[in-house]
Amino acid sequence: METFKDLELLPKIQRALEAAEYVKPTEIQAKAIPEGLAGRDILGCAQTGTGKTAAFVLPILHHLGSSRQRPQPNHPLALILSPTRELAIQISDNISKYGRYLKIRSTLVYGGVSQIAQVRSLRRGTPILVATPGRLLDLMEQGHISLSHLRHFVLDEADRMLDMGFLPDLEKIIEDLPEQRQSLFFSATLAPKISKLAQGLLQDPVSIQIAPEKRSLDQIEQRLQLVKTSEKTSKLTEILTKAEVRRAIVFIRTKRATSKVEKRLIDSGLKVGSIHGDKSQNARQRTLTAFRRGKINILAATDVAARGIDVDDVSHVINYDLPEDAETYVHRIGRTGRAGANGVAITFYTEAQSRDVREIERYLGGESEARPYEKKGSKKRSGRSKFKADTHSRSSKPNRGKSGRPQKKSRKKTYGERDSRYGSNDATGTKPDSRRRSKKAIQPRQKRDETTGFSWDADSGKRNSATQKPTRRSALKQGSSQDHSKDSSSTQEFSSGEKPRRKPSKKKPGKRGKSKPSYQFSEEYFKHTKKKKKKPRGKKRGKDDRKS
Repeated sequence: METFKDLELLPKIQRALEAAEYVKPTEIQAKAIPEGLAGRDILGCAQTGTGKTAAFVLPILHHLGSSRQRPQPNHPLALILSPTRELAIQISDNISKYGRYLKIRSTLVYGGVSQIAQVRSLRRGTPILVATPGRLLDLMEQGHISLSHLRHFVLDEADRMLDMGFLPDLEKIIEDLPEQRQSLFFSATLAPKISKLAQGLLQDPVSIQIAPEKRSLDQIEQRLQLVKTSEKTSKLTEILTKAEVRRAIVFIRTKRATSKVEKRLIDSGLKVGSIHGDKSQNARQRTLTAFRRGKINILAATDVAARGIDVDDVSHVINYDLPEDAETYVHRIGRTGRAGANGVAITFYTEAQSRDVREIERYLGGESEARPYEKKGSKKRSGRSKFKADTHSRSSKPNRGKSGRPQKKSRKKTYGERDSRYGSNDATGTKPDSRRRSKKAIQPRQKRDETTGFSWDADSGKRNSATQKPTRRSALKQGSSQDHSKDSSSTQEFSSGEKPRRKPSKKKPGKRGKSKPSYQFSEEYFKHTKKKKKKPRGKKRGKDDRKS
């Protein structure tokens, strides 16, 4: 099959394809459209940007145009599910383009906007319904949509739906589908969960798989750049200011970082727009329209928009943040190199993300012999890498001090070298049995031993109580036992004017579950304690109190 004229489509559809300058179908279109016209279920696996939308829209338009069945209010004849609002809008635009001469209209249902206009369009009756799972399920529960008359069901980007957590919603929607229907299942990858979902949805399907690696490796030049986190924005500005960058998409992980990068690029004099989850649908749509028309040539986006952007002539895709998995990486770089054109994909990564880069290389089918994150002297890996490492992005200069000379790397000392500073007798380099202590930690103990007068037994390590000098607490006990006589040792101890120490007693529980200490004082303590009288504050002086 060489051209669209070889397909058995309605003349009005052929006319619309000629007006859109569609001549030769892609591989997925050439294999899926004949099976769809025959009414069979299809399990299609192809990368984003290979023309999957036309592969399921053209057969549906052909069947609806041939039957001329008029839909009833709130009962669509065809349902197309997409994971994001941007992709749903793209599918609706393609339906309007291919069915412009059939007078078959479609209704777009998605969240983030008011449902009043959507419900009004459903009541008039719509042949084709394009929706996202969340808003569709809400309108079904409200009774505005019934799937009992459905004849065609399409699940587009199924793997992305599972990644976004739409599996419970999909199961509820599939339960309401009629048994007699045609199901078309399209995905960029076929994970085990997706295959299990397809088995319960399709009946005797035709499996069509288009290898995604060929287009990515042949038509997209992939580059790696090792950068520091603090240098990402400056490196990005340096790349985007080059003349070869005609139209670029920058993928960033978080919404907050997307806004910050957009502001920095605008301050640099670049025409930048951004789309992420915090922006309203109208604002996101205005930004996409400006990007398509060329009013802005740089678009900063999160992964939410990775599969909803259908813009031609995207020369560069830059991964500001490394994607979470290899499949997301493939979806990101699929925005460039479309329709036979060449593209460039640049990925920033740090040294801590070297393992994630290896995972992407294994997914793409090869590893490089010399990578910027490989250490010198490490064993080289076999195979060819799909990336072109940019070693100029990291600094190759040695670490230099203030004198300008290269500094030597610190060597880890042995146990013998470390023990020599503490006066250890172990010169063999083995680990000492006793716990090492610095001189600063030893000196206070020696000083304290001299002042207290304790004698220590070298064998047992216990102090000798016989040589212990009387402490203030013992003197206080002796003074209280001798009826507080002035000739006692306790009074002699306090004759120097020192303040005696209080004797703590058992703690008693206080309020709010906290324990408060209570003290018992001897008579000598009160003799040496003087209470200061506090002057009253705020008291006005009389005439007699004033100074003359």
